[in-house]
This record gives sequence, structure tokens and C-alpha cells, in this order.
Amino acid sequence: MSSLKVVAPDGTFTTGPQTTERLLMPGEVARVFGVDPKTVNRWALTGRIPSLRTPSGQRRYRESDVNALLSTDSR
Repeated sequence: MSSLKVVAPDGTFTTGPQTTERLLMPGEVARVFGVDPKTVNRWALTGRIPSLRTPSGQRRYRESDVNALLSTDSR
């Protein structure tokens, strides 16, 4: 049985009673890396960064995935 995933209005992502993680919009991720938001979406399409889709089809990015990509880019 799959776990229920819920996106709260404050932008957090919940998979259970104890786990909550902030989801970032493409523009927020783009500011972190100094690129255009379309570049961030291209990264998702090529598998460089995992993304989630909202019910309306927009991409969101887990903050932990962005931090992991930042740590690999800084090496």
C-alpha cells in the first residue's frame, strides 16, 4: 500500500505523521543556483534533480534534493 503524500498550503510536503519537508518552486531553486527557472525544469526532465508534480501539473522540488545537489556541485 502506498503512503499518502500531502502538500500543505505553506509549501510543506508530508508523507506521514512525523515527516514534513518544504517544497520549492522552480523560481526558488533557480535563485539558489543563479539560473533561469526553465533551466531547473530541464534539469528535472533530464534527471539531474527529482521533482514532484502538483495536482495542477506544476513541478515542485524537495528542499533536501536541492541541498544534496548543492553539496555535489560545490565539490
